[in-house]
Amino acid sequence: MGKLFGTDGVRGIINQELTVDLAQGLGRAIGTFFGEGSIILLGRDARAGGDMLARAVESGLLSAGIRVYEGGFAPTPALQYAVKTLGYDGGVIITASHNPREHNGIKVLDRDGVEVAREKEDAIEEIYFSKRFNAIPWNRLTYDVKRDERVIDTYVNGILSHVDIEKIRSKNFKVLIDGANSVGSISTPIVARMLGCKVYTLNANLDPTFPARNPEPTMDTLKETAKIASSLNVDLAVAHDGDADRAIFMDSKGRVQWGDRSGTLLSWWASTKEKFPRRIFTAVSSSSLVQEYLSKFEIEVVWTKVGSVDIARRLIQDKGLAGFEENGGFIYPAHQYVRDGAMSFSLMLEMMASEGITSADLFDRLPKYHLVKTKVDIKPGMDISRIYETVERELGAGNQVVKIDGVKIIGKDFWVLVRKSGTEPIIRIMAEAKDEGVADRLVTQVKSVIGVHA
Repeated sequence: MGKLFGTDGVRGIINQELTVDLAQGLGRAIGTFFGEGSIILLGRDARAGGDMLARAVESGLLSAGIRVYEGGFAPTPALQYAVKTLGYDGGVIITASHNPREHNGIKVLDRDGVEVAREKEDAIEEIYFSKRFNAIPWNRLTYDVKRDERVIDTYVNGILSHVDIEKIRSKNFKVLIDGANSVGSISTPIVARMLGCKVYTLNANLDPTFPARNPEPTMDTLKETAKIASSLNVDLAVAHDGDADRAIFMDSKGRVQWGDRSGTLLSWWASTKEKFPRRIFTAVSSSSLVQEYLSKFEIEVVWTKVGSVDIARRLIQDKGLAGFEENGGFIYPAHQYVRDGAMSFSLMLEMMASEGITSADLFDRLPKYHLVKTKVDIKPGMDISRIYETVERELGAGNQVVKIDGVKIIGKDFWVLVRKSGTEPIIRIMAEAKDEGVADRLVTQVKSVIGVHA
């Protein structure tokens, strides 16, 4: 049997790997899995092919007797919140999140709004590949697709219920929101306005070609955004990915702050607000600064595989203050057990207002490390396991080796992580060190190892 689901949903190049036939078949499998009469919310981001794929999935769902409601254009966390709070049995989102422009994807949600667990993905795949579809008789095909207009308002009100609105409004913050030409442009500016901010927007028109930058907010893709934030002298800038579940911040000095840095601060802030167990869950790709900083506040750090689904399910099972990844995805359980860019943005504003300091001063509380990230395309015949073994052999002697996801080598003042991406045909390489030159050399060494096995 083949494999459809990656780290977070089914993704591929539109009309090549992710075809209408695949989408319709997957819709039939999802409908069969949930069962006749189930009520499913379907929405999408602004990517090319979104309407085409949504129609294909809808037809598959309807053929299995599903009652389908359309949520329209909306951030992934908005649709997830709507599934959880408006009584749906599940949801389907047409999105490829941060993937390159030519990609789209299909994400399946459970009734709690969280992506379905891995074993449920396996069950859907088994139905898809065995073609054990439930095709209901004509006289039970009585439901037409309906529209649910409540998604955005429900989501915005949910976010605002978790922060001190008046305290934030009293500061009259000036903010810049980079919506990545997608659905974050719909909701985050509304949240900012409700919090009394003077709002500047960038890349806020919906455009499936993503003309300004790639959907993934990275140090490279945000250079222009950071310059504009600095020139506008904003108190805080935020940049989303294609479906706005991520938030990468630029502080009041115009510096891009990576997601594990913001996640660390937001986790501490959550510990002052909530009575959840004093632990957080974060992927092995996160910085050493997470543990170094949070240990001062007696907050336990639990390392996990990369992937928001795994972090969310661990949070639900074991309970904790928060979960996050270095890519800017932050999970705040008091709101919902999924990454949520607008919620992260609101909490950051609340922390700034309550602490009475600038965002730059907040981030300067954290230890300083140098991070280098790159990626290498996977070529035919490349042996990923051999690459992991060679990296471990060349760098692991005398150091800690972690194999939760790929291989991570942890030394005295550095670490390097090599892992196959679950969403793209690439190998990701990350290195962090107190000394920038050490991080650069580690990445060069790993790329040399990969080159040998290419």
